[in-house]
Amino acid sequence: MAMNVGTEGEEDEVMSAINTTPLVDVMLVLLIIFLITIPVAIQTVPVELPKASSEVNQTQPENITLAVDKDGKTFWNATFVGSREEMLERLIAIAKMEPQPEIQVRGDLAVRFEAVGRLILDIQRAGIQKVGFITEPVQGN
Repeated sequence: MAMNVGTEGEEDEVMSAINTTPLVDVMLVLLIIFLITIPVAIQTVPVELPKASSEVNQTQPENITLAVDKDGKTFWNATFVGSREEMLERLIAIAKMEPQPEIQVRGDLAVRFEAVGRLILDIQRAGIQKVGFITEPVQGN
């Protein structure tokens, strides 16, 4: 609350205007924070998912998304994994965690099943218990 300081003969008057500068500052800071964090939160590999009827699955932060693009390249979340040995080492490390996170597999519609099959085999060899497949919902259901 602000007050006007005048001479001795005048009465003190209280200003009734609201200072909106701190509000604008906070809103600009929040806008900048959201602009920085949203691209990090939505990092995915662009793949065309097959269509299937399924129930909505709640993605949790500890879930790991493995993607296979149309060329058969595998990705750990959005990071390219060059070899099967590296992927298997990462999967074995995840299998030892308690509780074990869920592995979600995203396979491109045009990828050969062989690439997805090798990934599933590596997940099985590592001892992962929870595996899910991400698909696009069928239109009209």
